[in-house]
Amino acid sequence: MQVDPRGQRFGAALTSFILVVVLVTGSWLLLAAQAVVFVVGVVFGLRNAPYGLIYQALVRPRLGAPRELEPEAPPRFAQGVGAAFALTGVIGYILKVPEVGMTATAFALVAAFLNAAFGFCLGCEAYLLIRRLAPRRVAP
Repeated sequence: MQVDPRGQRFGAALTSFILVVVLVTGSWLLLAAQAVVFVVGVVFGLRNAPYGLIYQALVRPRLGAPRELEPEAPPRFAQGVGAAFALTGVIGYILKVPEVGMTATAFALVAAFLNAAFGFCLGCEAYLLIRRLAPRRVAP
């Protein structure tokens, strides 16, 4: 499946905002909600994720059709990486180890901000690197 890369940047911008609020407030509930957003994107696809639905309903109609599409697998993998960091952060905050919560949230924020501001998806690049380095399966 192919996705609009502008939608990924929109979602990354919303994610960046949410993660900044988490760092300022220390709200593990807000971080847990962001983790759910990530997990929904991984399980149900980026078009069905909350930020994808907002983008499709409110933003894309104003922008028109994209000039190009990109494969969904790399950004979907990136959502999984974001979920792992967010869940780690939630656990840190719940266990009263705010350093873990803040560090995990900060890592997720850096990745989301790079995508939102510059269109550079760290998780996507990691996905592509893993695919290149993984041994090739040979069909029987």
